[in-house]
Amino acid sequence: MRPDLDNNTGGAAQAAPSSSSGRRGILLVGFLVFAALVFAGLGAWQVQRLFWKLDLIARVEERVHAAPVAPPAPDQWATIDANDAEYRHVTMAGVFENDRTVLVQAVTERGPGFWVLTPLRLDDATAVVVNRGFVPTDRREPQSRGEGNPAGRVTVTGLLRMTEPGGGFLRANDPGQDRWYSRDVAAIASAKGVDKAAPYFVDADATPNPGGFPVGGLTVVSFRNSHLVYALTWFALAIMSLGALVYVRRYRTE
Repeated sequence: MRPDLDNNTGGAAQAAPSSSSGRRGILLVGFLVFAALVFAGLGAWQVQRLFWKLDLIARVEERVHAAPVAPPAPDQWATIDANDAEYRHVTMAGVFENDRTVLVQAVTERGPGFWVLTPLRLDDATAVVVNRGFVPTDRREPQSRGEGNPAGRVTVTGLLRMTEPGGGFLRANDPGQDRWYSRDVAAIASAKGVDKAAPYFVDADATPNPGGFPVGGLTVVSFRNSHLVYALTWFALAIMSLGALVYVRRYRTE
């Protein structure tokens, strides 16, 4: 009887590894199929994002070069869509409130310095914060560029921009110390007592200011567009997953 028991035990021991190996093979095949589907789905999503980005760029280019129009009125402020409004070419007239100017730290093609942001009081008593342009650090004080601070009625043409809340990279705005690292319209209006302020600001165009400062027209209209690279990467991973699946299937059937 002992030899029979030994033979049965050996057969069970041989069957167990085979069953375990089969389960592992099924799990591996399932994982590779799942990975290929996920990677292909991510690639398709990036293709959709690519066409969305190309359409956005085309629409922005059209807005930038279109004839200037009036900025959104107060009854439109609550429903402004950044995708449709940003970089709109606008024009408006009013009086600068120069005593409520703030300087926002900036680095431009002209080097380090500041954006000069001044509220423009319009005829309907609302205000639009205008980024009048760039000044280097040696022109920080208003008296160093007094000619560029008009006291009368002016017309401003430029590009509508959406507010930049919070601050800059690793730097939070400090209204109490009058230190600004981003163009946060609501915070600037609150700190400077600007009532009825629009929820956007306007980058002034390159029309020269008296005395040469601030320097406008430095808006950088640029959009990062890496969606094609991402799509190709995801599709390549999907193909690699399918290649691994074919290899596994062939290996297990040999």
